[in-house]
Order: sequence, then structure tokens, then C-alpha cells
Amino acid sequence: MRIFLSALMQVRPSISIFPVLMFLAFSCVASSQLIAQQQLAVQPYTELREPCAQQYPHREVLFGDTHVHTKYSLDASTQGTRTSPADAYQFARGAAIGVQPWTEEGKPLRTLQIDRPLDFAVVTDHAELFGEVEICQNPALSGYGSWQCKLYRNFPRTAFFLFNTQSSLAGRLGFCGEDGERCRQAGLRPWQEIQQAAGDAYDRTSDCQFTSFVAYEWTGASANLANLHRNIIFKNEQVPRLPLSFIDTPSAEQLWDALDRDCVNVGTGCDVMVIPHNSNLSDGYMFSILRDDGSAITAADAAQRSRLERLVEIMQHKGSSECFYNPLASADELCGFEQLPYNRFSGKFVPFLRDEPTEKSGFLRDVLKEGLLQEQRLDVNPFKFGFIASSDTHISAPGAVSEKGFLGHGGAGVPAGAEVPQGLPDDLEFNPGGLAAVWATENSRAGIFEAMQRRETYGTSGPRMEVRFFGGWQLPADMCARRDYVASGYNNGVAMGGDLLPTMDEVAPVFSVFARMDPGTANQPGMPLNTVQIIKVSVAPDGTSTEQVIDVASSGATDVGVDTTNCKSYGEGASQLCANWQDPNFNAGQSAYYYARVLENPSCRWSQQLCVAAAVDCKKPETITPGYESCCSADHRPIIQERAWTSPIWYKPANNREQAAADSEESRLP
Repeated sequence: MRIFLSALMQVRPSISIFPVLMFLAFSCVASSQLIAQQQLAVQPYTELREPCAQQYPHREVLFGDTHVHTKYSLDASTQGTRTSPADAYQFARGAAIGVQPWTEEGKPLRTLQIDRPLDFAVVTDHAELFGEVEICQNPALSGYGSWQCKLYRNFPRTAFFLFNTQSSLAGRLGFCGEDGERCRQAGLRPWQEIQQAAGDAYDRTSDCQFTSFVAYEWTGASANLANLHRNIIFKNEQVPRLPLSFIDTPSAEQLWDALDRDCVNVGTGCDVMVIPHNSNLSDGYMFSILRDDGSAITAADAAQRSRLERLVEIMQHKGSSECFYNPLASADELCGFEQLPYNRFSGKFVPFLRDEPTEKSGFLRDVLKEGLLQEQRLDVNPFKFGFIASSDTHISAPGAVSEKGFLGHGGAGVPAGAEVPQGLPDDLEFNPGGLAAVWATENSRAGIFEAMQRRETYGTSGPRMEVRFFGGWQLPADMCARRDYVASGYNNGVAMGGDLLPTMDEVAPVFSVFARMDPGTANQPGMPLNTVQIIKVSVAPDGTSTEQVIDVASSGATDVGVDTTNCKSYGEGASQLCANWQDPNFNAGQSAYYYARVLENPSCRWSQQLCVAAAVDCKKPETITPGYESCCSADHRPIIQERAWTSPIWYKPANNREQAAADSEESRLP
């Protein structure tokens, strides 16, 4: 298709190709049923394994956690985490795990277990200090007796700041040697163990019950120490000899080039995905439109970024990155959900670095809008992200995202001490994190990775609600009543993460959302659904933009809430919601993206549940026992409304339809 279109552009200028392009675009839409069948084909395996016996022709939702830290992350180890990648994968499959503090005999004083196993998990330890931590823990290695390692073993909190600050400046500690080679070599062992743990946990039998990936975190920082962090996930066991850390590749641009050099273009079958996270803490630097030399990004730069960075993490332990909320200026008050009070993580610890977030801090709704603007200039969208969520646990506990029984994820690196701390187990502004959901043809590395590449994903703030989102020009009006709802969506439109091609008909696109509540378990039933919304952001050719939040489905319940004195919910809700919505303000000449947001009924946040369990009554000071002072803080948010965010569906206007048709055709091929 791309070759044909390229050749077509070589015809004489006197011959108009616009009708031909229109016909091609229309033909793509008209033949969507055949394309859908091709798209649903199982991707070939790139590693030795048995074929999965269970196939999902119309895809099945799989829940996982793509952001997990174990003892091999510096910040996790300095706050007492002793559990390994192998332990993390066992936990994801339903086993109990030990949580600090530990006795002198090495037994944990707390344990944790999730109520339902995950379908997949990804350990993403910080690569920057693999070698440093290994040296400081192994007496046989040169450097173990250095003053930095003594500091690490005796004053872990101080080491947390020293080691992290040095790596954030893309530097090595002195005991690594002048060229840092000593620490690079020491980092080989933990990297090999991480690979081994992922390989051992991966179910290669035909049962296909659990999938793991080899991965790590690239922990980059801007000049002002704002967050540039990215998780690097490999499709199979073909990976670089050592992870490419921020110390080795001290910019995102250098990281992408090195991943292409050492993975994608090596010819071994290596493939990789880069997932930015915590853009809410990036102070606007995460998604720069400038190259390292200060010049504007090019179309080639945007294409490389779009190819490698297919997804972005919209929610995790350190807050939501969906959109910014200012009570004096924001129309969408739901953007205030789990919003942190600072715009970079260093501001949490250093008062003079603490700035409040703004609409320019890196929130995704604005980032995706910037992507539409860049697409007008480059004809390539560098920020065409699908959405996922994850936990960012630092206690080897993937999927521990329930508000009930939350033990904290340890993201601030505070040492555990000798006893279980009294009071709330985590800082008030943090939360249990979320889950990644993918619509896959099977539970395998190939199936999940391909789902991520086509962005047929969504994120939740913790619950396992099922969400479908389709868009198209020909979606049936009675789609929600159809037994073949899913087939109708694929045959007549595109799923979340897809592109809407321009059409010859002067009609507005139709979007369909289906959501089913998390059924929960016998001990912890799921929460009913409250509302389904569609968020639309459009950009005109002159650069002006509009933003809309539309309620498209509701349970209809009017008296819904939660009693914060006992955390009992009240009011009705829906077990499932479905709606079709046609955009009444559609303008074929404007770029746009649409995504769905699904809201549960309100419930008690983790902190309020613990405050209630401790019988704290803020009107009675004598009930506020040590460690529970935050229950009565003005910053305490006692109520949460759990939610899900689908990946967007994009629309390109007619002046870009040639590239849109070529890109869409290419993305649909099996």
C-alpha cells in the first residue's frame, strides 16, 4: 500500500490524485471485515514454547503489572526489601510474600498476598545501580570496603540520596573505577538473575497461564532532576548483554538510538518497547519537542519515538498523570484524582525544589494534544500513546493495588527499622497504584507484546473492570444490544489505540463503550459502575484546541456515596454499562483523539480505611494515636472513585489522509 501510494505521487501534477486517494481510504474502511480477520491472527512466536491451547479470536482482557521493583533496585534495598525477581513473579501468580521489617533470623514481620493472580507481570529494577548495589552487598568484590558501601550498609537513608543523586547526574561512584567498568561488570550477575527469573516464571506450556518479560527501568533525570523515567520491556529473551542505563545513555534520544543499535537492528530477533512513566513528576521535560542539541525534533525523530514508545503509564503508586486540575480554572474536576502536590520527585525531599504542578508539568491530556500539533508540522505524531497503569511497587509485590490492606509500596526509600511502624504505612499522597490491561489473542509474550504495540490497552486505578472502546463511521446503532458486540466493533470500526481513516461520506464518527464491573471475590466484592465518559481533544489547523468531557452512560443512581465513619458504601450502581455516541461537533478538517473513562461508585481510600480501623475520630484528639495524625490532615482525601482509562482513538484530517491510509494499512497487517 505504502509503495503504491508513493508511486502514485510521481504522476504529473495535472492529474489529480485526490479522488484516487479518497477511493483507497474508503476501500480500506469498506474492507474492514477482512482486515479485522487479518488483525486478529495469532502473531508468530519468537522463542521456543508450546502453542497456547486457549485462543481468543476476538481477544481477551489480561491484567498485569509492568512496573515492579525488587531488592536489586537501590531505593528498594535501602528501605529493607530483600525479596527477589523470582519472589515477585511467585507473588504475581498468587503466592504470599514477605514484607519488611525482618527479624535477625531473616523472617519477615509482615506478609502480603493478592486475592487473584495476575495474567502477566514485568520486573523493572533500576538499571543504573545494579553493579554498585552488588558490590556493596558482596564482600568478595573489590569496592565492598569503600566508604560509600559502608554508608550503604550502615546508613541506608543517606546512601539512598547519595547513590540516586550521583546516578541522576549520569555518574558513577568512586569505587566503580575511573571508567565505571568495575560496576558494569558487577551488574552482570543481577541482570542475569533477572533474565533467569523471567524465563523460569514464563509458562511455556500450552496452558499459557502466566507471562513474564525481561525488563528494567531506565532512571533518567533532567538538568533540574525532574523525572524522565522509562520502563524498557523486551519481547523475548534476546536482550543486550547489559541494560542500557541512564549513565550509559544520558538522554532519551541516546537511549532510543542505543536500543535500535543493540537490540532492534542486531538481527537476533530482539525487539523492545519503551514506556514512559510518572510524567506528572517530569516538570514538563518528559516529552520534549527539542533534540539534545536544542534544535526542533524532525519527522525521523518523531517516527523513531512513536515506534519505540507505544504506551505511557497513566497511573501508578506516585499519582495519576491523566490531566491537571486547578480548582479555579479546570472544568474537569475528575482531573484532581490522585494528583501529587509537587511537580518533580526531588521536591518531596528538598523544600526549595518544591513547586506545585501546572498544566505544563507533563500531564497526558496536554501531551497528546501537543502530539497533534507536532503532527501538523511533521506529519508524524511523536506522542501517539496508548494507556496502561501499574503499581511501581518497591516491595516485589506486583498487583498489590487494593485499597484494602495496603502496606505501602516503599517508593520513598525509607528504611524499615526493626519493628512494624505504627500508623499509616505510606506517605499520605501515595496510593496502591494501578493495573495494565491488554486485549490479547493469547496469554504469551508474543500475544501481549503485539497487543501493546497496537495500543489495544487500558489502565485501571486498581479494579479489574472490563472495558471495550470502538470507533468508526459504520458502527451499528443497536450495537450495545447485539450479541456480537465485539465482532461488530472490529468489523465496522477500530478498537482503542487505532486510527480512524477519513471517509468519503460527510458523517461524524460513532464511538461505542462497553464496561463491566470488576466482579471481585467472595471476601472482597467489586464496586458497581457509576458513569462512562468520552474525552475528546481536537486541534484546528491554526493550532487552537478544544477539550470536551461527555457523559455517555450512567447507572442513573442519584444517591450514591460512602459513609467515611465506617467505610460502608450506599446507593445503587450498574454491573455493566454500554453506550454509542456520535460526535455532534465533529470537524473533518481538525485532528482529534478520543478516549473513554469509566468510573466506579465512590469508596473509602486506603488511608481512610486504616483510619477507621484504628478508630480515629478527628473530633476527639485522644483517639488520634501516634502514626495516625495524617488522618486529620487537611491534605487527607478519605474518598476515592476508582476508574479506568482506555487508549485513545485518533483521527487525522483529509490533508493527511495519504499518510494515514498508509500507516493504518501497515498497522493492520498480520
